[in-house]
Amino acid sequence: MNPSSKPGHVVCFGELLLRLSPAPGTPLTRTNHLDLQLGGAEANVAIALAGLGVPVEMLGVVATNPLGLRAVAALGEGGVDRNYLRHSEGRMGLYFFEPPSGPIGGRVTYDRADSAFARATPKDIDFDGALEGASLLHLSGITPALGPGGMALAKAAVEAATRCGIPICFDGNYRSSLWESWDSDPRAMLSELIGTATILIGNHRDISLLLGRTFSGDGPDRRREAAEAAFAEYPGLEVIASTARHVESTTTNGLAARVDLRESHWQTDEVRISPIVDRIGTGDAFAAGVLLRWIEGGTAQEMAKTGLSLAVMKHGVPGDTISVSRSELESFNPAGADVSR
Repeated sequence: MNPSSKPGHVVCFGELLLRLSPAPGTPLTRTNHLDLQLGGAEANVAIALAGLGVPVEMLGVVATNPLGLRAVAALGEGGVDRNYLRHSEGRMGLYFFEPPSGPIGGRVTYDRADSAFARATPKDIDFDGALEGASLLHLSGITPALGPGGMALAKAAVEAATRCGIPICFDGNYRSSLWESWDSDPRAMLSELIGTATILIGNHRDISLLLGRTFSGDGPDRRREAAEAAFAEYPGLEVIASTARHVESTTTNGLAARVDLRESHWQTDEVRISPIVDRIGTGDAFAAGVLLRWIEGGTAQEMAKTGLSLAVMKHGVPGDTISVSRSELESFNPAGADVSR
């Protein structure tokens, strides 16, 4: 075991990205300035968990150039262990985010093809070393969506965790633009990976894709129907966590959370969020809140409420990531907050 590894740590596996954004209201075609921040779904979860006091290891491959070094430094600033990040020649994965402005919605443009991570092979990554003594592996559907190489990496990760007897959390994170850029079969590929998972972060639409059946999200009974179908298809699944978003405008949304267990479930009331500062990364914040309570042996209610609280908080934080302390999370009221004095 690496001397810096902590027993019971969470391993987050995926690609570190850098996010480049113009000022709100200024399209990429007209901007002269871009703000740079760390991004990447799995890194977002890692930083959120680390802020809450959970030991976290980031696993993956990152470019050796200055952009890669900045991404690694940002992880360290977030309290994430980086000992199993492999440095490799190549480019850094980027994405450009044009923030919403008034009635104009946000837009994401990916620039991550042929990155150092996308070019990596399973032999480049020490899965067994990073997973030794771990309590959980977290990964998402973004990695297999990158292409055949990404699918090979995701398979190697879940195979290593299964071999080591470590539970797996899989966040569907379906990205149509990535899957449609190559000759892929997302239903079969995601189903293979989710078949190894203990926890699924995904809603009725994800389950519809996986099972080739249409499930409605209208009402708790319909959502329960989708969850029960997924539990029947994947015997190893124990937890399905999801959110339901009601979009009033680019700056005002409603959000509710739900956690389904095999024998029970819990759904929160909807919280109205206004004004929204930054919606990117809110799903990752939700996943981190759910995982925090799962690690602690929490109930469906505790997982749903904590996931919702952290997701709502993230709407008020610019950038992809959120890092708050345990006390800040516990004292937060999703329905509204006053000034702390």
